[in-house]
Amino acid sequence: MMSIFNIESKVALVTGGNRGVGKAIALAFADAGVNVIIVSRSGNAGEVVKEVTDRGVKCVSIQHDIGDINRVDELVDKAYSTFGKVDILVNNAGVQRRSPSVEFSEEDWDFVHQVNTKAVFFLCQAFGKKMLEVNEGKIINLASLLSFQGGFTVPAYAASKGAVAQLTKSLSNEWASQGVNVNAVAPGYIATDMNEALINDEKRSKEILGRIPAGRWGKPEDIAGAVVFLATPAANYIHGEILVVDGGWMGR
Repeated sequence: MMSIFNIESKVALVTGGNRGVGKAIALAFADAGVNVIIVSRSGNAGEVVKEVTDRGVKCVSIQHDIGDINRVDELVDKAYSTFGKVDILVNNAGVQRRSPSVEFSEEDWDFVHQVNTKAVFFLCQAFGKKMLEVNEGKIINLASLLSFQGGFTVPAYAASKGAVAQLTKSLSNEWASQGVNVNAVAPGYIATDMNEALINDEKRSKEILGRIPAGRWGKPEDIAGAVVFLATPAANYIHGEILVVDGGWMGR
């Protein structure tokens, strides 16, 4: 009997898959027997590609700026010309800008929303259209604790991640009956480059750790496991869910 967790030979496209949480997701898919397409703005993913292929699956890297909405179709064409399909889309790439709200610039606001909100929608639209044609597919967006909370000095990021959560639910309402699962994972405080400022702030880091029941910052691998789960048949009846992976933060 086929395991409800079996996703061998599927194809997953991971944006921002060259480092941090995205890299962990790519490697976790590889461990599950999934072929991987890594999308990154820098295209500097050679080491990750090797780590993925060393696990016995196929992997390619595509250099692409997801913030350039006019090139979405180009990315779809490249992905499908490589493997002939994309079974799983993971919208992981995201950006952050920190500043007191009274000083937050329009330039930073637009940049954050271009990548975190607009790009996510149009990638969902483009790849979702392909998935709807075959009545099968998994889309997993990366939300955040700030999909639920406001945070400090990150108004654009909080607004963008609130939008990701609502977008996930909206698309799920339309596509669930057509075989496409749209869900999101909301990471808690994860030890990555994006949170380096918080980690290095001794007072704030202590406050954060004091609220996390698990007693530690999360690791990228903690998020990868949740993403892979949502991509498996075990999650076929999960639609429009925002799965919080936060060490218990939201339960306090």
